[in-house]
Amino acid sequence: MKDQPSPIRETDDEARKLARVLLRSARYAAIAVLDPENGFPLASRVLLATDIDGTPVILVSGLSAHTKALARDPRASLLTGEPGKGDPLAYGRLTTQCLAVSVERGSAVHERIRTRFLNRHAKAKLYIDFPDFLFFRLKPVHASLNGGFGRAYLLDGDDLIIQSPANEEVAAKADETVQDLVERHPDIAETLATRLNAPESGSWRICGIDPAGFEMISGDFLLRYEFETLAVDSDHICSNISKTAYSIP
Repeated sequence: MKDQPSPIRETDDEARKLARVLLRSARYAAIAVLDPENGFPLASRVLLATDIDGTPVILVSGLSAHTKALARDPRASLLTGEPGKGDPLAYGRLTTQCLAVSVERGSAVHERIRTRFLNRHAKAKLYIDFPDFLFFRLKPVHASLNGGFGRAYLLDGDDLIIQSPANEEVAAKADETVQDLVERHPDIAETLATRLNAPESGSWRICGIDPAGFEMISGDFLLRYEFETLAVDSDHICSNISKTAYSIP
């Protein structure tokens, strides 16, 4: 009997980009942890954001079962990828195996993540500072990408992370950078939405930047755009976004 060909394709740059977009464009995710009481997988849904380096971030209540599970065993798995009309298995999805690390309240990392999270989830302002709520950074270890039928790939955790010396500088000036960009180009968000074929919705706004790209949000819609190459600083990010909006296709 002949050996069956492997269903796993060789991981290439296109697959890595799709995986990053599926993770960074997700407003929420299914999370699976290990129940400390019986060892069974325990699945739930969490709001999702990303840190400046692309590491997924969740905000959870200390009273929830999945938070208690992560305190005992930091291993977790995220499922991201939004199905559309028709067969949901025909759409791309990413399973990311992670190690959860809690973020110390009041630290510089906490303040950075808090700002980025609220830029994406404004309604979380109602409870984000409650004493029993905390952030976890979910460090990717392995990932499995299904880009649709016949398109399966295995990735390393580092394939999902933004490896840039500019991360800290970009994070520190992110809100200022976006504000300056919008002041110089008041129509840039709507122009980007048109150029990138964003879903028809209300007003779009840029809600996050990093050296690898940017995100835009409108209501329940979130769009992620990845640059061709990493930006070296905030000015480079502005230039890349402007070119995306206004350059001739």
